Order: sequence, then structure tokens, then C-alpha cells
Amino acid sequence: MQFTPEHRQIEDIVTRFVEKELNPHVAAWEAAEEFPSHEVFKKLGNLGLLGLKYPSEYGGAGLDFSYSMVMAEALGACHCGGVPMAIGVHTDMATPALARFGSEELKREVLVPTIAGDYVACLGVSEPGGGSDVAAVKTTARSEGGDYVINGTKMWITNGLKADWCCLLANTSEGPPHRNKSLIVVPMDAPGITRQKIRKIGMHASDTAQLFFDQVRVPRRNLIGQEGMGFSFQMLQFQEERLWGAASSLKSLDRLIDLTIEYTRQRQAFGKSILDNQVVHYRLAELRTEVEALRALTYRAVELYVAGQDVTRLASMAKLKCGRLSREVTDSCLQYWGGMGYTPENPISQAWRDSRLVSIGGGADEVMLGIICKLEDTLPGRR
Repeated sequence: MQFTPEHRQIEDIVTRFVEKELNPHVAAWEAAEEFPSHEVFKKLGNLGLLGLKYPSEYGGAGLDFSYSMVMAEALGACHCGGVPMAIGVHTDMATPALARFGSEELKREVLVPTIAGDYVACLGVSEPGGGSDVAAVKTTARSEGGDYVINGTKMWITNGLKADWCCLLANTSEGPPHRNKSLIVVPMDAPGITRQKIRKIGMHASDTAQLFFDQVRVPRRNLIGQEGMGFSFQMLQFQEERLWGAASSLKSLDRLIDLTIEYTRQRQAFGKSILDNQVVHYRLAELRTEVEALRALTYRAVELYVAGQDVTRLASMAKLKCGRLSREVTDSCLQYWGGMGYTPENPISQAWRDSRLVSIGGGADEVMLGIICKLEDTLPGRR
């Protein structure tokens, strides 16, 4: 990656925002199990950070995805995982299909205020019976006159309690599962929508909801692109989601290693610092090397994506490596903190809880392995 002065400027703006507007409040937001998303997103919108890759005619900066990657990495300086994740859902998971395939009217009506920070967005894909298996979703959107009538349930929806609109994946026909789905913009104040909070073992500051749709009517003009293309559009959104997720972990993992070095250097046991034990400083060196390897993989994938190449393989690898390395770094570092690492307020234990989601959300590790094997032509029965 060739970083420009503009990349560095974005990095600096986001880092200062994290230090001033996020980190001082993280403890309170974690305790409350929510953060003021409309307030935070409006501040980000005022700084021009919610639409870096989107066209200027909709309030965006007209830049490429590498700038979104820089923003994601800088958000890793936040002292929790939930708030950066909520921001990433808004900027790089719920909005790409709308920006790319939505009608002009829909982009003016929904994308513009979303980029400005006036709307909070969520993505409605996962369901109680289908998460990583996107083809298995059961929510329906039946055509009736000029409307879609939506029925179903969505699960694990980040920003779901406070979102103003949902990029919803639903079945709009009885056809094959990969060709019967559509993405639809659903205003979250529509009659028939019920929201229920989901409590989690980590990512506490990020509100997560189960959404119920009971005879919810939305205009058919809220369709994103063509009917039946929802599965394909969502696969494209997943590429950016997975690259964003990998990038957002990098600075966070470096920070955890830095904190562990500092702590083990000060902590004494058996007449010397914990860090002086070869097993400790060797392990931390190994972990740092792994983070740099993930950074190189992520940067390469983003560079090729910006160049217009299909990076499904590399994005899946980055997502897989990110999830597994996040578990490895947090578990190893927690061990070196000893009893202090087992307290809930400890930054390592918080990251340990938060990072466990990475191997599950946005496509589980096993799904990433399946995608990679498919592209490697090593799946049984495919040879």
C-alpha cells in the first residue's frame, strides 16, 4: 500500500476523535450496555468520516476503500470493540449496496442523511435459523400492490435498537435460494416492527437486537437494485465487511501487546520481571510477528480490491486469520496478566470477551475455510 498524505490525515483525525470523543466514555458505555449512537455518528458525520468512499454528490468524500481501511485501523485505538463495530456496520456493512445499486431517489432519501450522521443504519441478514448460511434466511417480502409486506425475524442486529433504517435481506419470490432474495431499505419506525435487546458476553457498548417484522409494509421503490439480486449484493457487501473487520483489529492487537509488555516488565515474580522469562518475551515477539503478517495480508487484499479485482479469497483469509489471531493474542496476553487478567475491568479481559465474536460474526471461521477451499478447488466432490 502506498499511503498518501490524505491517508495520514484521515488516520490522524480518527485517532484524535477516538481519544477525545470515545475513550473517555467507554467505561460508562460498557456499564450501560449501549452508547449514544446518534450523537457519536453525528459528530463523525460533521467530520466527513461516514462516507469516505461514497460520491460527493451524496455527502461523501469520493475516495476509495483504502481510506475506509485506514479509518477502520485507526478506530482500533478505541478501548472497546463494540463502538468501532457499530461504526463499521454503519459505514461499510449496511450502506455499500445502497450506494452502489440503489436508485437515485433512494440514495437521496436514505444515503445522504446516513452519511451526514442524521440516520443510524443496521444490516438485517442473520436470523435465528440462519446466520452464516445466508441462503437459509426465511424472512419474506411479499409484493402487494405498490408495497412489500414483510414478515420474519432477524437476529444479532448491531445498532438494531436505535437504527433509523435497516438494509434487510428477504425472500421476494419462491425461486432458488440464491436467486429469490432482495435487499430492501426498511424504515425502522414502520408499523409492525418490534425490537428486543440481546445481551452478550462481550461487545457490551454495542446495542444488539432481535427484530420482529409482522405485516410490515414498505414501498416497492425501497428495493435496492433489482429484485432477486439480494444474495449477490450481500456477498459483495461481505467483502468490504470482512476487510473492514480485519483492518479494525490491527491497532487493537498491537495495543494489547504493548500493554502486556508494559505490565510484565513491571510485574515481579521469583526475583525478576515476568517479561524476563524467555517464554514470555519470545511469545510476545511471535504474536507481534503474526499481527504484522495479518496487516500485510489485509493491505494487499485492499490494494487489489481498490484496483477492481475480486478479493473473495484474500478477504476470506484475512477474516479467518483476524478471528483466530484475535483469540490467540487476547488469550496469551491474559495469561501473562495472571489474576489481574481475570477481572472484568482489565483491558485484556475486555478484549478477550469482545474479540471472541470475530470468529463468529460476518461469516464463521468454518465458512471462511469453506470459501477458501472452494476457490482452491479442494472441496470433496468438486474435483
